[in-house]
Amino acid sequence: MKTYVTYGFFMALGGLLLTLVFYFAGFHSDPAKIASSQWMSACGLLILGITITSLGVKARRAEVPVTEPFGYGRALGAGVMITLFAALFGVVTGYLYFHVINPGFIDLLVQTQLDKIEASGASGARLEQAEKMTRMFMSPVALTIVNFLSGMFWGTLISLVVAAFLKRKPADETVVSV
Repeated sequence: MKTYVTYGFFMALGGLLLTLVFYFAGFHSDPAKIASSQWMSACGLLILGITITSLGVKARRAEVPVTEPFGYGRALGAGVMITLFAALFGVVTGYLYFHVINPGFIDLLVQTQLDKIEASGASGARLEQAEKMTRMFMSPVALTIVNFLSGMFWGTLISLVVAAFLKRKPADETVVSV
C-alpha cells in the first residue's frame, strides 16, 4: 500500500507543479493562450503518467518475491492503485488550485468557451443560455470531479499498457537456455 500511496502522491504533485508552471508562465490568465496550454499540459501529464506509473509498478514488482508470479493482473492492479491514489491526491490539489491559487481560472475557461460560441455566430439569448450551462459544468466541484474521472480513465489506459511490459513470471517457470 505504501508504494501505491507514494507514487500516487508524486504523480499528483508532478501534475500540480506542471499546472503551476503554466500558471506562472501566464498561460492561465489569457484566453488566447489557454488552448495551447491545454495541449502542452496534456502532453506533459501523459509523459508524467507513463513515467511514474512505470516506476511505481517496477517498485511494486521488486517487493514481490521472485518465486511468486507478478503477472499482467498484478501489474495492472498496481498501476490502477497508483492511479487511484494520484486521482485522490489530485482532487485535493485541483480543488486547491481552483479555489485558492487561481480562482479566476474558471472565469477564464468560461470566457474561452463563450468566445468560441460567439465566433460561431450565436445570438445574445443563446449566449446567455450557454454561459449558464458552462458555469454549471465549470464550477470548482464539477471540475474536480471531472479531473478525478479523467485521471482514472487515462491512468487505467496507461496501466493497461505498462502492465503488458512489466509483468513477470515466477523464477521456476523461466526457461534457462544451455
